[in-house]
Amino acid sequence: MPVAASRRDLEAAIAVTRFGLGARGGEIAEASRDPRGWLKAQIRREGAEPFTTGGETANQRLAEFRDYRRERRAAEQGAQGKDGVGDDAVMRARQFIRDNTSGDILARVQLAAATDAGFRERWTLFWANHFTVSAIKAPVSGLVGPFENEAIRPHVFGRFADLLGAAETHPAMLLYLDQAQSIGPNSRAAQFRGRGRRGRGQDAQPRQPGLNENLAREILELHTVGVDGGYAQADVTEFARALTGLSVAGPRDAGVQGAVFRGQAHEPGPRTVMGVRYPAGGKEQAGAILADLAARPETARFVCTKIARHFVADDPPPALVTGLETTWLATGGDLARVAETLIEAPEAWTPQPVKLKTPYEFVVSSYRALGGEPRGVGQVNGVLGSLGQRPFGAPSPKGWPDEAAPWAASDALVKRMQFAQTLAAVVGPRVQDPAALAERTLGDRLGPAAATAIARAESRPEAVALLLMSPEFQRR
Repeated sequence: MPVAASRRDLEAAIAVTRFGLGARGGEIAEASRDPRGWLKAQIRREGAEPFTTGGETANQRLAEFRDYRRERRAAEQGAQGKDGVGDDAVMRARQFIRDNTSGDILARVQLAAATDAGFRERWTLFWANHFTVSAIKAPVSGLVGPFENEAIRPHVFGRFADLLGAAETHPAMLLYLDQAQSIGPNSRAAQFRGRGRRGRGQDAQPRQPGLNENLAREILELHTVGVDGGYAQADVTEFARALTGLSVAGPRDAGVQGAVFRGQAHEPGPRTVMGVRYPAGGKEQAGAILADLAARPETARFVCTKIARHFVADDPPPALVTGLETTWLATGGDLARVAETLIEAPEAWTPQPVKLKTPYEFVVSSYRALGGEPRGVGQVNGVLGSLGQRPFGAPSPKGWPDEAAPWAASDALVKRMQFAQTLAAVVGPRVQDPAALAERTLGDRLGPAAATAIARAESRPEAVALLLMSPEFQRR
């Protein structure tokens, strides 16, 4: 085989397995005609495809959750009676939350398992993790899916400033990071509430409305300039003051959906954040700060480092980071151009796979290799939970780690093997030629040791399990 063709075949395998989510039948052969062009064709200004959420938006889910809370209050009152109405209402409310979350999880995995645009989906998953919203809080549990569809997926190949604005002002983010309850200490709302008193009689205490800094802190630390980006605690507090008034529409906001700005809760006065002074105003004050943060070089450096780490190496090559950063700054954060720069970077095409797949990537790529998709949430929820990556359940706003160490513990690898054996036991008997499956799945990345072990397996299920647990399949 000519050297050029051989190199192109290897790059096709890299394009599908490193940039994408693993090979489906025929993908490596398709990509071999032009690996870089195959990836670039997946970049589109309209963003990534949404997964189904049963046709429900975040606003609809919010309204349903308010109904749930009303049922819960009725349940708590009924539980004090004698008719058992309370327990029934609690069960119905809990079922509502489970149904919404489970349906979204399954639809998201099915999309990843079946898509013919693996790079576009991986790029989207990176941004969804960058702007983590977790279902660990009850009010947010049904909003994670709509958040990703409404705030993330439409903007992943647009301007970073637009993606940032959509993510930070979505009801899911406002509730997850407690922004909806943040009130300026000197706002009209604080003065009004301060007249109220808690307790009774002489023990009554003035109510103290509070400034909540969670959203401001995470925007600076995790979403824009990064923890080493040059901001101080005073900048967090000033930014939090500018964000006051940004909240979520409620039953009293007739005809208004999603995020709202409540001027009476906004902290009056000018703000200074990272050396820039912003005049007094309403919602435009926070908008101006967000726009400036999106344009800062510290943001370009921080986010481009994360992109390089996610796609290429836990310790990303400095030249790759610099190249991404240069494009970012030259284009004003044009994410489509940044993605093209990643595809063109020679550092992204090293033959040796060094990135360990996360549990989610491992499960999705297993289904893709075997030409199927999970039919029920139980097929993915349990295994991902046992592997430490519970769907929609990141333990903190930092999201899931991109480095290998948190996923490479010995017990985690044993659980991966158990999943591989279970899936292979079901699908393996239908695989006519496991050796050919390995070739289609890994292409020129398949090493001789793994190929020999698969060919010599005593059964087809054993051969499939060996493929899924091979070093070449576990890494990208």
